[in-house]
Amino acid sequence: MILVTGATGFVGSAVVQRLLADDDSRQVVVAVRRDGQQWPAKVLPRVTGELEPSTDWTVALDGVSAVIHCAARVHVMSDTDAEPLEEFRRVNVEGTLNLARQAAAAGVRRFVFVSSIKVNGESTQLGSPFKADDAPAPLDAYGVSKMEAEQGLRELATQTGMEVVIIRPPLVYGPGVKANFAAMMRWLQRGVPLPLGAIHNQRSLVALGNLVDLIVLCLTHPAAANQTFLVSDGEDVSTSELLRRMGQALGRPARLVPLPASILKLAAAMVGKSDVAQRLCGSLQVDISKTRQLLGWTPPLSLDEGLLRAAAGSLELTNGDTRC
Repeated sequence: MILVTGATGFVGSAVVQRLLADDDSRQVVVAVRRDGQQWPAKVLPRVTGELEPSTDWTVALDGVSAVIHCAARVHVMSDTDAEPLEEFRRVNVEGTLNLARQAAAAGVRRFVFVSSIKVNGESTQLGSPFKADDAPAPLDAYGVSKMEAEQGLRELATQTGMEVVIIRPPLVYGPGVKANFAAMMRWLQRGVPLPLGAIHNQRSLVALGNLVDLIVLCLTHPAAANQTFLVSDGEDVSTSELLRRMGQALGRPARLVPLPASILKLAAAMVGKSDVAQRLCGSLQVDISKTRQLLGWTPPLSLDEGLLRAAAGSLELTNGDTRC
């Protein structure tokens, strides 16, 4: 049996679906906060409560041979917590290591940890992508907490023999995506002119289906044990090109105004949105050559196929929205 945490989330729910689709005889355990949600017949919900340093995972880990840990306190654009780093540490570091220690004690063979590219940093120079074995350089509380969780998991693997696999995705998109990616799709659907037609950066993204494919492979691949992997679609694009191809996937031409990036950054700084301008105008590339070579893995979905799936999910939501 395989335990999936964060099974109601964007990534975790897709992982559960893929595990069931790959093997209809497989039983999947999902850790849930409370009873009440309906699950497929082969899914065993086990109530654990929140991801906390004191959570008792005994019931959830019974009979489990591998864990896919997707649950986390996620990165948010504006954190209202008085001590955001301490709160991220409490959940993402202490909560994760509490689960991992109990998993090792329960005889779990492999622990797959969904981390974040923010462990590497926030941006790259054009043509100089992050690599899996680069020295970590997180710049925000979320990235720091993920880095510290990784460090603790590696130490635990050395102490206990439980195999740990770490996966660091960049921006993940797909059916049901939210936040900025969903907002961009809505703007394109509505035909809103966007001042993003002259952005010459390069960014790596990963389709949800590609990330899930790698996660499932890392459950069993012998060469994955105690390794760290970066993941992407294998094709980097500028913000301008991404919007054009998102428009094609949505069947709506992207109305892009070629405003220089320098003007965009200045305007964003004036309204306190420099971080948004950085994500739109800056580069963040990842090198997945280690993932390809060590695991023999190739992204099953191209960028355009991933965008079509995301667009289909967006259009389905739009067509089902009956609000005035």
